[in-house]
Amino acid sequence: MTLEVRDLAIEIGGRRVVDGVSFDVADAARVGLIGESGSGKSLTALALLGLLPEDATAHGSIRWNGQELIGLPDRELAELRGDEIGIVFQEPRTALNPIRTVGNQIGESLRIHEGIGRRAARDRAVAEAARVHLPAPEQIVRRYPHQLSGGQRQRVAIAMALACRPRLLIADEPTTALDVTIQADILDLLRALVADDGMSLVFITHDLAVLSQVATHAVVLEEGRVVEQGPISTLLTAPSSPVTQGLLRDATATLWRPGGAR
Repeated sequence: MTLEVRDLAIEIGGRRVVDGVSFDVADAARVGLIGESGSGKSLTALALLGLLPEDATAHGSIRWNGQELIGLPDRELAELRGDEIGIVFQEPRTALNPIRTVGNQIGESLRIHEGIGRRAARDRAVAEAARVHLPAPEQIVRRYPHQLSGGQRQRVAIAMALACRPRLLIADEPTTALDVTIQADILDLLRALVADDGMSLVFITHDLAVLSQVATHAVVLEEGRVVEQGPISTLLTAPSSPVTQGLLRDATATLWRPGGAR
């Protein structure tokens, strides 16, 4: 399945904040959207699933496996979310429901999209918790988000996004709120899961060093416009735009690994 974005524009309160963004994500490709705060990368990601704020409007074209997503009714978009396209947000503390156990939250999309019962969903939740390397999965699925560490909450969010084995994963700065050691673990986990499932990945970040660990191609944004795109190896060795050159200078040295994404 392929994602095709053409001339995407997003307006909020009459102001255009994303303007003419175009890129493709082929089957099993790993593409990054990168830029500084306010560049439009997260809004672009939200537009892919119709999750823009109420006062925002999107124009242009977003096609998933040939189906136009802009203007698609919410009910049909909801059928895609979690089933064909999964999403992991930046801050799991706000993405997870504080009054429901993590097992119920992992199993929810399975019950919705696969129609399985409560007991089967719980068993699958345990298996998904184990898959993202959560300790003692039988016990941890009974816990609530506040009883977990930040890294464990993010693993729960990843398990939720991947439970139905989507063909595309959107990860919106999923390591920003974590310390450096846990960041590296989460990046390793995401890379392994994406490879194991053969899914496509859209990874949003402001950090070129982080992106080099999970993506092979990048789209660089500034003030809502694409200023450069190409293989990560090219952006690391011969960036053509001042924006990319600045991102390269600011790359997080502690996560730098020669060779880029594997």
